[in-house]
Amino acid sequence: MSLARPQELPYSPISRATIQENVYGRIREMILNGDIEPGRTVTVSSLSEAFGVSAMPVREAMHRLVAEKALTVVAGRSVGIPTLSAARLEDLRRVRCEIEGMATEWAAAAITPADLRHLDELIAIMEAAKAVKDRARYVPANRDFHFTIYKAAGSPALMAIIESLWLQIGPYINLLKETDNWTSANRDHKAIHTALLHGDPVAAGQALRDDISEAAKALGRFLSK
Repeated sequence: MSLARPQELPYSPISRATIQENVYGRIREMILNGDIEPGRTVTVSSLSEAFGVSAMPVREAMHRLVAEKALTVVAGRSVGIPTLSAARLEDLRRVRCEIEGMATEWAAAAITPADLRHLDELIAIMEAAKAVKDRARYVPANRDFHFTIYKAAGSPALMAIIESLWLQIGPYINLLKETDNWTSANRDHKAIHTALLHGDPVAAGQALRDDISEAAKALGRFLSK
């Protein structure tokens, strides 16, 4: 009777890319949620400590986000949210209206009943959050609402562009808690939902563009103060 031989396993080292992607995703989520506020800075060491990782994956994630114009180097090893001038806000508004409006129009022909139910649930969440001015609950629900629609468009290429645009405007959307944009946004969300429910791409795209434009106007007025 021969002795059992050790099992030979394929060489498969654990990649550092997993940690890098997780760190990138965490910082990205912080930007989108407004956890890194405009006018404030963060450092490699502070994020490394918060995430419990070494400085390397944090530094690499920051480099990616600076290249994507989601962050900007402020001084030394500190980074912050890029300044949003009136010209840049208008540029982002115009591009978002075109790109996100197109995605919404495409989604009208492909969105599922399950997606529409989810949008309805998110509208209810945003209505409840508006009533008590709970921006922490409103912001992720608003993003989920929009991206449920954009995913339904079925275009990874278009989605990549939209994600880049949201990284640039996301931190400032959180500032709308100081404005009356809650009411107009929820009105537009209901109009988008109704148009999608009826399979009307033109009305859905227009309501989406109205939502973006109203938010840009409110943000412009707030920043001008």
